[in-house]
This record gives sequence, structure tokens and C-alpha cells, in this order.
Amino acid sequence: MTRASIIVPAFNVADSLDKTMQALLAQTYGSYEIIIVDDGSCDATPRIAAQYSTDPRVSVLRQANRGFAAARNVGISVAQGEYIGFCNAGDIWMPTKLARHVTHLRAHPEIGVSFSGSAVIDGAGAVKGRAKMPCVSDITPACILKRNPVDNGSAIVIRRAALNDIAYRPRREIQRDWYFDETFRHCADIECWTRMALTTDWRFEGIQDILTHTRDTQGGLCAKADRQLEAWERMVAKLTPLDPAFFRMNTPAARAYQLRDMSRRAIRDLDGVRAVNLTFGAMAHSRAPLIEDPVQSLCTICTAAALFCAGPKNSRRVLQMKAALCAPKAVS
Repeated sequence: MTRASIIVPAFNVADSLDKTMQALLAQTYGSYEIIIVDDGSCDATPRIAAQYSTDPRVSVLRQANRGFAAARNVGISVAQGEYIGFCNAGDIWMPTKLARHVTHLRAHPEIGVSFSGSAVIDGAGAVKGRAKMPCVSDITPACILKRNPVDNGSAIVIRRAALNDIAYRPRREIQRDWYFDETFRHCADIECWTRMALTTDWRFEGIQDILTHTRDTQGGLCAKADRQLEAWERMVAKLTPLDPAFFRMNTPAARAYQLRDMSRRAIRDLDGVRAVNLTFGAMAHSRAPLIEDPVQSLCTICTAAALFCAGPKNSRRVLQMKAALCAPKAVS
């Protein structure tokens, strides 16, 4: 049986690493390894990770804090598998996830990236009302740049050959290749997927099932969104020389989607003024989200306006109404 590898970047995740590891060790696929990369944790994460190293399927690496991209690159550099998945500490894989992706990749040798739908869980592991079902086929570079159907790093299993095709080594790096750009603390995923889509012939394709539970991190969403937008703009500037015509055509719509997503985060932070400003900013760049994804776009516009008009006292009631009316249905 072909071996697979699961890489677990871990930074100060003492409260959630156990649940992630228990789920990964329960995978039904018969031949796999788990590589925990402790990214310079200063809590009990190293001790918890070490407890799992007694299992022959598990190895633990430790590095100074360099971010998720570097942790993934370190894990890839030692991985033995033909197929490589990533699971952020705190996220949960369903028991059949790895087997489903390996079967998917084996059946379609032209696919380099297989991913699944994701449900959102809270800090206690309970599934919340939101779920992400991917666009599963006919995924173009423009789709990746604008809407990132992969959605989150824990949803994905990649063919090792596809990663090899995008490997590079910066001048200052003397030990190993890079696959994810370690200069990005945000947007490293979308930078990698977009670069792969533009420079290789590997296809992206999703599995229409919820196979991943990803943890919802509350607090400071708007500040994080600002940093992410800054990183996204830097990513576009970096990749534009690969295909200037592609970015000239698609960047306005992609930026509008980014601003719409920031507006949705502002709504979750109950910041009606910011949500309205971001929504109008998105429409000023492009009407593509309204045309291509009218339900989510109209929901965002209406909720932002309602939140702005309701004011702080009634903001939670508006958010509850939005959740009831606009949340996508989870697929079991």
C-alpha cells in the first residue's frame, strides 16, 4: 500500500493537540505517518507531542518559531509519503478522510490537489452552523485567486509530485527546498495554490463531503483581516510577473471578494460601520461577487446595512437573524 504523510504544524496548541492527534491516529487508511512540527511552542505542546512519539506512526520535529509555512516545509522535507496532507493542530479529520483522498488521487492521475468540504467547530469541538462546500470541478486559476475553493489548509491532500513541481530554494536557504513561501505569515496557502495553478498542469478537484472540521478562532478578526489583506496584496504583486495578463484581468474581482470576506468578518465582530465601508469598497472594485455569488453577496450587503442601522444594542439580534437566513446548509 502506498504510504501517505500527514503534517501537523503546532504552535502553542496544548489545549487542542490531543483531539487532533486522536482523530489522525484513527484514520482508516492502512499506511501513513504523522509528522508533528512544533513551531517553537512555549506552552505544554512539546510535552504533549512527545507523548505521541512512542507510536511508530508519529515523529516529532521542533524548530524556532517561523510560522505555518516553514513548519509545513520542514515536514515535507522529511515526509516519506507519495501523498501529503496537512492538518492544523486544533482541526479534526474524519476517520475516512485520508482514505477518500488517496482513492481520489489514485483514480485520477491528472489531479495534483484533492480537498474536501469543511465544517466549522467551536473551541469545545461542537459543529457550528457554518460549513464550506467546495466547488469540486472545473477549477481554474481565476477561481483559485478569487474564491480559494480549497478554503483551509486542513482540507487538502496533495500529490508529492505536484509539490516537487513547485519547489524552489531561496538564496539564503541552504538546508531544504521551499514549497510554501515562508515570508508570508498570512496567505501562504493561496500563494502556493495560485502559483501551482499558474505554473503546472496539475488539476485541483474537491470531494463533495464534509471530511474536515476546522476550528473557529474568535477575537481580533478585523485586525487579522487587515493583515491578511496586506499579505494578499503582496502575494498578487509577487506572482504578477508569472502572468501579467491574468492578474490584470482577474485582480479587481479577486480584490472585491477579499473585501467582501473582510466585511463578513466585521459582521462577526459586530462592527457595522466597518462592514458597510468594506462592502461598498468591494463593489467599487468589481461587481463580480454580486453576479457570480449573489446569495452570499446580498446576504452580506443586507446584514452589514442592518447592523449599521441597528447600532450596538441590537447588533447581536441582527447577527442571529443573519445566521438563520444566510448560513449555508451543512452536508452530512
